[in-house]
Amino acid sequence: MQGIQHGVFGAVLAVTLGVAACSCPDRLHENRTPQTEPPVAIERVTMVASPHGERRDEYYWLRDDHPDRKSDEVMGHLRAEQAYTDAMLARLAPLQARLAGEFRARIAEDDSTPRQFDHGWWTWTAFSPGDEQQRWMRSRDDGAGQVMLDGNELAKGHAYFRVGDVEMSHDGSLVAWTEDTVGRRGHELRIRDLATGKDLPDRLAGTLESVVWAADGQSIFYMRQDPVLLQSGPVCLHRLGTDPTSDTIVYQEPDETLFTTIEPSRCRTLLRIQMEGYDTTELRTVSLANPTEAPRVVVPRTAGVRSFADRFQDTWLIRTNLNARNFRIALANDAELADPARWRDLVPHRTDAAIDDASLFELGVAVAERVDANARVRIVPWSGGEGTLIPTDEAACTMTLGDNPDPANRWVRVGYGSMITPQRTIDVDLATGAQQVRKERTVHGYDRSRYASERLWAPSRDGKRIPISIAWRTDAWSHDGAHPALLEAYGAYGYASDVRFDLPGVSLMDRGFALVTVHVRGGADLGQDWYEDGRLLRKRNTFNDFIDATDWLVRERWVDAKRVFASGGSAGGLLMGAVANMAGDRYRGIILGVPFVDALTTMLDPSIPLTTNEWSQWGNPIESREAYEYILSYSPYDNIQAKDYPAMLVTTGLWDSQVGYFEPAKFVARLRRLKTDREPLLFDIEMAAGHGGRTGRFDRLARVAREQAFIIDLAGVKH
Repeated sequence: MQGIQHGVFGAVLAVTLGVAACSCPDRLHENRTPQTEPPVAIERVTMVASPHGERRDEYYWLRDDHPDRKSDEVMGHLRAEQAYTDAMLARLAPLQARLAGEFRARIAEDDSTPRQFDHGWWTWTAFSPGDEQQRWMRSRDDGAGQVMLDGNELAKGHAYFRVGDVEMSHDGSLVAWTEDTVGRRGHELRIRDLATGKDLPDRLAGTLESVVWAADGQSIFYMRQDPVLLQSGPVCLHRLGTDPTSDTIVYQEPDETLFTTIEPSRCRTLLRIQMEGYDTTELRTVSLANPTEAPRVVVPRTAGVRSFADRFQDTWLIRTNLNARNFRIALANDAELADPARWRDLVPHRTDAAIDDASLFELGVAVAERVDANARVRIVPWSGGEGTLIPTDEAACTMTLGDNPDPANRWVRVGYGSMITPQRTIDVDLATGAQQVRKERTVHGYDRSRYASERLWAPSRDGKRIPISIAWRTDAWSHDGAHPALLEAYGAYGYASDVRFDLPGVSLMDRGFALVTVHVRGGADLGQDWYEDGRLLRKRNTFNDFIDATDWLVRERWVDAKRVFASGGSAGGLLMGAVANMAGDRYRGIILGVPFVDALTTMLDPSIPLTTNEWSQWGNPIESREAYEYILSYSPYDNIQAKDYPAMLVTTGLWDSQVGYFEPAKFVARLRRLKTDREPLLFDIEMAAGHGGRTGRFDRLARVAREQAFIIDLAGVKH
């Protein structure tokens, strides 16, 4: 399901090793004793009905829908799985500790983001040594600043803690924030007086993460979370000091297949209420100066058309796919907005470039575009024309729009990085194009000159060119087919697998690994066609691309055929499960992070969070027999066979709202019963986390270290 895009493993991209192989490739089995035999789940058959047939599900009982997870039987089985995993990996504890120590040693413990000017205030976030959570800061000048929120204080007493949104009121007197203390993306909205440091009594539970202040600073917009489906509920308006149960419902979207989001307009005069599906959008607005007015439809929904509009001064900027498959950017005034025929192109449609986003400034428009699987930024004047592309100098790299809250700024902030270049924050002058690097991420002990990266292109079985990004350490790896590899991919929702610097991944490269990302279809790495060619009834292209890329890398001696590993999270975990069923013999080991492995059962059940939103992504097997049979043909849980599988590590979070823990739990139970090999099959469960795992800056490294240790050991690399 939707969520983690680039592997839940923080840095588990992909890898190729150039170190002597171990003579005992199955050393994980050395730790097996009668006390560490794998747990066996009871078979208790449930018939899963649909309009198009029934399926036997002997492990359906592992699903506990109670919000507090009340089933002793289910919890007992999960604890047994975790105990087995812990016992099997106990021998690797020294390696895990060493890896976690390496990760932490690279981190700048006293760190902060570059300051950003936001309507009269400089704002930034900061960590002090030892901090797990960040602090949100502000200042009128370049002084030390005021702590608005300290995440470390807020997190006390919580096993899980994540801040969703932080927003100052327009006059700067109050700050509102949302926090999740469970991991199911339900938040509590809280408000603090910044003059006194005292929290207001207003505390609104059961909200989503986004908030928008009305202009008067006495009212605030928020969204309630649907208590069952855990997705967007009504948009509401709260008046400070009043009972939240009497809050006004501003708008409620009746179509359960659409997501609803809220944010302020660029000019900070309007609340933007955006409804969005994979095939349509609608925009409504409310004046922030008159927050009780009824929402006004400004861009109506049209089947097959996705348009995103924002207002600056008297002009609307619209990013739309109307007559533009890869999107275009158009301009309109208030009178023209309702009539697309009157929109004027600012950035016309191109077949070789997809437009992902745009940020408006007084001096021009910064456009995020994508060409040949690289994200880049172009500055376009309000008068139009080709504009100026911000230059980059690496074959595989990512440049994205940063946080740019104030349109009066004369510079646009962008982020730049690659698989071997730590993230840089760069300010680009909108008038001259001059660049100033505000910050490069500090990575202690890392010498960029010792690493290299490249963009490769592999042929697919149906004649496409699959982009592959690869990185390695130059004195530990060579192009001779003698090194192991870990391939990472996602391939869903049109999310591109943008390359990034992976701080824990340096430990893999230092041990001879080459990190690899395969840009499979289903993502929009090569534009809208690349996305469309990997969803609905063409989803199998995603799996075929990954397998074809694997075979090509082996054939071209980029990787050792006997030491290929794979990883993917969420929808990327579905990819990993499908690949394990279709071509498991290609891989030495696979990591499936919070994997969406029971796709058919989930898409048949509208009571499961996100199902109705995602029928346009996977298909609706309730209404369509064709969709039912197609999903059945690849859904990992339904296609487990009695055959050999590679070593596998499967992860989940007990409170995952995106992919229920029971999907990987069932997958592991059935796979353990049917597979014919003795390779390790381990199920690692975060009992106090959701889809994104642990949230602490250092705490989250333990999971990454465990996954890397699993891979390094299987690859036979010296620890």
